[in-house]
Amino acid sequence: MLESPQPISRERVALVIQYLGTHFHGWQRQPHHRSVQEEIEKAISTVLGEHVTLHGAGRTDSGVHAAAQVAHFDAVSKIPANKWATVLNGYLPKDIFIPASASVDNRWHARFSAVYRRYRYTLYTEKLPNLFASAFSWHYYHAPLDESLIQAALEPLIGRHHLAAFHRANSARKHSWVDVQAAECYRNGPFVYIEIQANGFLYGMVRLLVGMLIEVGSKQRTLANFTDIWQHQRREEVKYAAPAHGLCLLRVGYLDFPFPTEVWYDTQPKFIFG
Repeated sequence: MLESPQPISRERVALVIQYLGTHFHGWQRQPHHRSVQEEIEKAISTVLGEHVTLHGAGRTDSGVHAAAQVAHFDAVSKIPANKWATVLNGYLPKDIFIPASASVDNRWHARFSAVYRRYRYTLYTEKLPNLFASAFSWHYYHAPLDESLIQAALEPLIGRHHLAAFHRANSARKHSWVDVQAAECYRNGPFVYIEIQANGFLYGMVRLLVGMLIEVGSKQRTLANFTDIWQHQRREEVKYAAPAHGLCLLRVGYLDFPFPTEVWYDTQPKFIFG
């Protein structure tokens, strides 16, 4: 007597995703605009023959890059979870790449299981522009930048704070509390890097924060004034957001993550001098 074939169970698949944000209107699917989420969902749906929703760890703005965004989807398929990356890369445009995929527990969630997100902002400070750096850095040459002043401004931000001063309008989030876990600024030659890690980020937070940090680093604003503005939530004094193309979602951290560090931990190449 022939045995009945075993039913294929629904499996949760996690993805590590790289994308160049230049020609995307952000991560989140939206009408009439190209998004990273929609491109990957279309690729998955083409393979499966049905619509699948992709859940991301966070939403990046229009023009922002990602070195290791994380997302998951549920599927009933014979494709092994660790093969989905290869399969999907065959359907994706050239500005999206999935370096790895893996099976995760059905209770694991790309967004809600994350314990931190880390962003890196890159600035290029030489007077002449550099074509090779222009897509991934803010060409800031108007005044010398003192990275030690930026570092000093960042240090009081570490901890749990109400950061409404760096919260853009039109956000659905009901509060502005953020647990900032790490923040640093460092230089290599003409490149200045600002990295911020938190449990989550407010809508537009990093770009608004960097915009003010540049005023501190160029001595247009004092450390005391900068700190007073965010501690007293004076949003009306935060007027300028740094350009999107200098920002990259560097990584997302989890207590239980099935991927080796080389595919997600620090995969945005730096411009190194000296």
